[in-house]
Amino acid sequence: MTSKVYVALRVKATPERAFAAFTDEIGEWWRASPLFETTPRPGTLSFEPGPEGRLIETRAGGKVFEIGRIRAWEPPGRLVFSWRQANFPLDLHTEVEVRFEAVGEETRVSIEHRGFDQVPAGSAARHRFPDAVLLARLAEYWQSQIRSLGGRVTR
Repeated sequence: MTSKVYVALRVKATPERAFAAFTDEIGEWWRASPLFETTPRPGTLSFEPGPEGRLIETRAGGKVFEIGRIRAWEPPGRLVFSWRQANFPLDLHTEVEVRFEAVGEETRVSIEHRGFDQVPAGSAARHRFPDAVLLARLAEYWQSQIRSLGGRVTR
C-alpha cells in the first residue's frame, strides 16, 4: 500500500487568508465524516497556533481530544501536523502537510496525508476497505474539507 494521499484544489483567497481560515477558523468550516471521525461523537476542532501548538477536538461537556501536534508552522505557506483518530492504536500517528500557494488571484490548497500504511490491517480506522478504496475515500474526505474551506474564505 502506498503511504499517502495527495489532493489539491483552489480557493478564492490569498494564501494569507486561506492559511488563517484553515488554522483560526477550522471549527467553523470543518465537516465531520463517519469514515474518518477523530472521536466517536464529533466536537469542535481548533488549533493552538504556533510551532508548539496542537490540533484538538473539544466535545460537548468540555472533554478535549488531542488529534495531533504541530510539526511545522510556516504562515502563510505551509502547515504540518500529526494526525490521530480515536480508533488508532495509542502509539500511532499519521502526518498531514498542508500547503498554500498563490495561483493568480486564488490559492492552491494542497494536502498530503501520509502514514496510513502504518494503520494495522484489522484496525477499525480502515473500515475493512482494501488499500486502494481506503486511500480513495481518504482523498475524497480531504477534497470535501478543502471545498468547505473554500466556502468559508469567500464569505
